[in-house]
Amino acid sequence: MDFNFSEDQLLFQQTVRDFLDGECTTERIRSQWESDSGHDEKLWGQLAELGIPGLLVPEAQEGMGLDEVDAVLLFEEAGRAALAAPIVTTAAVAAPLLAALEDRALANSWLAKIAAGDAIVAVGHSGSPFVTDAHVSNLLLLPHADEIHALDPASVQLTHEPGNDPSRRLYSVEWSPSAATCIASGEAGVALQAAALDRGALASAAQQLGVSDRLITLAADYARERKQFGKPIGSFQAVKHLLSNCKVMLEYARPVVHRAAWSAARGAADRSLHASMAKIAASDAAVHGAKTALQVHGAIGYTWEQDLHIWMRRAWSLEQAFGKTAFHRRRVEAAVLSDEARLGPGETFRGE
Repeated sequence: MDFNFSEDQLLFQQTVRDFLDGECTTERIRSQWESDSGHDEKLWGQLAELGIPGLLVPEAQEGMGLDEVDAVLLFEEAGRAALAAPIVTTAAVAAPLLAALEDRALANSWLAKIAAGDAIVAVGHSGSPFVTDAHVSNLLLLPHADEIHALDPASVQLTHEPGNDPSRRLYSVEWSPSAATCIASGEAGVALQAAALDRGALASAAQQLGVSDRLITLAADYARERKQFGKPIGSFQAVKHLLSNCKVMLEYARPVVHRAAWSAARGAADRSLHASMAKIAASDAAVHGAKTALQVHGAIGYTWEQDLHIWMRRAWSLEQAFGKTAFHRRRVEAAVLSDEARLGPGETFRGE
């Protein structure tokens, strides 16, 4: 298997990085935190001009027609910049879910709106009682048993729930399923729910790579500036080892996430297993990176003025998005210990 990315993919990644470096500043993030909605419509429009919401929207609906292998690098950049925009639910999860519906009229209508940046879609899943950014969505896709329902946000009751990341607003949703809102059921509904969970876990894992990378950078920069005994603390072996361990965890997680992206793009039988492995590895790297970065900063890392907590909060919130680490460990354990995982010579591991 070739893990190399094409020149076009790397160029797109650099374009997104340059854009976010200029537009997604810490001042802008803090401004979003303090706003009522936490949503920056101007920034969302700029992202739409780059094609980010429509990454996985088919070209027939004015999207970019890309797949998860193309998108994984861009989601990593979103994490590196701590981008406060609903790209995971709208671009990574809702777009391919809608594209797979049998109701083409409904799918085509919403896919075109997503690609144009005119629609934000919030997606719920059975593993969480809360829905992210439901208050700014134009459409809610919610599971109920083996069904998926499409609802107008005006028809449900939203209750804001406390969270540790102001960039990720959480809501509980009170609603009643009906035949009129059901867009998939039975085996199709179960399959769509499973694919949505896997894609959400993958996109969250990709963002965790960027978060981890930024946390290491912040800690290393501070270690070069902060002096003790007349020397930068970064010259002390103990600090070097702390940051080196973070870097090793990040670099080991990166190919695991890339493998999961390939499996999602190809619809591989092991897609769910690989998504869980990616979520575990990337979340472990980011959460450990947050702990280490705070340790390197010391007491000043707890202050509001330090930008460090922007990425620390993101590491913690993404760890819980689309299945906590404990949930994904249980999925991997179930796959490894299942009868199908007890392989003989030459057999292929099929996972769940």
